[in-house]
Amino acid sequence: MKTAILVDGGFYRKRAAHLWGKKTPEKRAAELYAYCSAHLRHEQRYDDRVLYRIFYYDCPPLGKTVYHPLLKRGIDFRHSDTYAWTNTFFDELKKQRKVALRLGELSDAYASYRISTPALKDLCSGEKNISNLKESDFTISFQQKGVDMRIGLDIASLAYKKQIDQIILIAGDSDFVPAAKLARREGIDFILDPMWATIKANLFEHIDGLMSQWGSNRKTDNKTIDDSESEV
Repeated sequence: MKTAILVDGGFYRKRAAHLWGKKTPEKRAAELYAYCSAHLRHEQRYDDRVLYRIFYYDCPPLGKTVYHPLLKRGIDFRHSDTYAWTNTFFDELKKQRKVALRLGELSDAYASYRISTPALKDLCSGEKNISNLKESDFTISFQQKGVDMRIGLDIASLAYKKQIDQIILIAGDSDFVPAAKLARREGIDFILDPMWATIKANLFEHIDGLMSQWGSNRKTDNKTIDDSESEV
């Protein structure tokens, strides 16, 4: 059985940081590869399961200068820790065997700083005024383009060309549903891994199994996850 593992990179990095804390790009890349590889060893009934490829979907980091309204100066993101970390992380993934990067586009023409939702609520309620705002009350806003589309196109291509028997998608939203339905109609076993995040109840009818996979007794979201957690 040939298995392709598709990873929504933005989702994975956020969940991994939440579950296992911040790590160097080298360790995060190794962790991702180990996480995906664990899926191949999970079930004895798939003794013949082999990895076709790990597809990782993400966007390049923001690399331009954006004006900060509170600091009254531009912030050059090319010199930020996030910029350096992300590029090193991508480079580390490229070194891994059978890993393919699928990078979308960063729509940064209108990138800007905005007041965060909690700070905005405090301003509206009167608990905070403009003079009390801090740098941490602002967040950078920009759009990613093409990531979901690339995931959907690859699912369709893999299914139509009969290149694989199984797809494991590491993601957390419902944008994949049309592609999942297509893959299942083509006879592909479709497994969703939301990394223990809650998914909508109606998604169960569009997948063949639900599995989150990692080491034993990982504590997250007020519950303990056991290594033996099986498909639903």
